[in-house]
Amino acid sequence: MEVVLVRHTSVNVPKSICYGQTDVEVSESFIEEAKIVKRNLAQYVNDIDINSQVFSSPLKRCRKLASYCGFDSPLIDNKLMEMNFGEWEMQKYGEINDPQLEKWFDNWLFEVPTRGESFIEMIKRVSLFIDNIKSTNLNKAIIFTHAGVIACARVYAGLYPADKAFSDPVNYGQIVSLNI
Repeated sequence: MEVVLVRHTSVNVPKSICYGQTDVEVSESFIEEAKIVKRNLAQYVNDIDINSQVFSSPLKRCRKLASYCGFDSPLIDNKLMEMNFGEWEMQKYGEINDPQLEKWFDNWLFEVPTRGESFIEMIKRVSLFIDNIKSTNLNKAIIFTHAGVIACARVYAGLYPADKAFSDPVNYGQIVSLNI
């Protein structure tokens, strides 16, 4: 099965802010960025058939891009959300006053942000989603999602070990196609 993962466009949040699962707004450059994504996505949607499906994270930055690209009613799945950073959401990384932060930086695979989830937990969540869609015998899945989910899908596909999941960063609006 081909899994086409589309990262949302840039957001209206300063770079130093931890926003994870917070439902933030897209940036003012959304239309310009979305036009490029739609053009780049065209090569993947030419052969959509009855055995294809479009999915999206419930967060508006993904749903808005899906809609712009012509998919007004994707299947929404919470397993496609970005990592849950818990109490750290919408705080500047440098200003998070939590002893758990240092532990997390030292062992981000297994440590959990306060009231959030670890990266290993996120991999399990995304793997469950992929296992579920694989069981439906789809030929293709187009997924509007987040960089963390794409990193998890790459781990699932065997492209990277979990500790190297972010060694090939995914840019805003980037499309990653995987055969799973």
